[in-house]
Amino acid sequence: MQRLYDFLRRHPTWVDGFWAFVLLGISGLGLVSMSGGNGREPTLLAVPAALGLCLAVALRRRATEPMLVLVAVIGVFQLVFDVETMPANFAMLVIIYTAAADGAQWASRFALVGGLCAAPLSMMRWSTGNVSVFGSVLFTIFQIVPFALAWVLGDSIRTRRAYLAQLEERADRLEKEREAQSKVAVAAERARIARELHDVVAHNVSVMVVQADGAAYVLDTAPDQAKKALETISGTGRQALAEMRRLLGVLRTGEPEEGSEYVPQPDVEQLDELIEQVRTAGLPVDYKVEGTPRPLPSGVELTAYRIVQEALTNTRKHGGENAGASVRLVYFDDGLGLLVEDDGKGAPHELYEDGGADGRGHGLIGMRERVGMVGGTLDAGPRPGGGFRISALLPLKPAH
Repeated sequence: MQRLYDFLRRHPTWVDGFWAFVLLGISGLGLVSMSGGNGREPTLLAVPAALGLCLAVALRRRATEPMLVLVAVIGVFQLVFDVETMPANFAMLVIIYTAAADGAQWASRFALVGGLCAAPLSMMRWSTGNVSVFGSVLFTIFQIVPFALAWVLGDSIRTRRAYLAQLEERADRLEKEREAQSKVAVAAERARIARELHDVVAHNVSVMVVQADGAAYVLDTAPDQAKKALETISGTGRQALAEMRRLLGVLRTGEPEEGSEYVPQPDVEQLDELIEQVRTAGLPVDYKVEGTPRPLPSGVELTAYRIVQEALTNTRKHGGENAGASVRLVYFDDGLGLLVEDDGKGAPHELYEDGGADGRGHGLIGMRERVGMVGGTLDAGPRPGGGFRISALLPLKPAH
């Protein structure tokens, strides 16, 4: 039964053909038994008229406008050749509904006008005797109502279909917008992870290289210092692996976000550990905190940590052997201030912009992206008399 229903839905012409055949049978029976009130028999011209009307029902959805014209021609044919109304004229209601629901705009209007004119013309052509003028008018109005209702029903179906089509189009558009937003979010997340990986790798690998060089230099003369340097390399490598696992875990689906192999995102409280690690690597750092420490948004804390980490990494890369650095963390009422300076020989400003002498890192570009994400400002450039300075102001509330 379901297959038959699906077949008929896909082939509506078969349904229309069935009802056209039924209408033809009823019309045939009517023509056989029908006789006019004045004793007249139906003429042979009623047969082609009935066939044409039934054909219009069968093809109403396949060729709506041509079938509408055919029905109109048959109606005029009946008026001219005195072929009285018969059961097949029900096709006029069907075609009016179809034109209003599926036809072109001109066809819908033509069907409405034709339907409103059919009943008055029929009354004028085949007027009933012994009926008053008032009765004729009332009967004509009664005959007009089915034609008007057929058109109204078809037009309401057209309106509903247009409304549903608009809803579907809107749903499709919203779905595409959601997909576009998801792609933008994925791209932003990839960029964030790339910055995180750059900071992790650049800082920790830099520390490991410095410690490895120092261990090789004092391996024969000071074994204890070489052992300490190797321990620092081991600890730094484990820390780098833990942070990289945390970042790469974001890209994996189906894994828990929390686990023993993941570490929390760095914050300003871990600056002490970072600076101590840098000092162990051989870079003197003066660290001071001004103002009253208090909880900060996670994005601000991560940005502050990464700026200090990147700045000290650049100092180790470009500052020279006797370079020193200072870090100032200032808590304001409405923001967090950072000032990182070094007195090394520095490198050309363009190299800092490109991310280092190798030109492969993100450098200050990554810093500015981080600061921009939290609505802050960054100022970076050479210091008078040598060295480099990076200052940043991170607001505690995002800019509107």
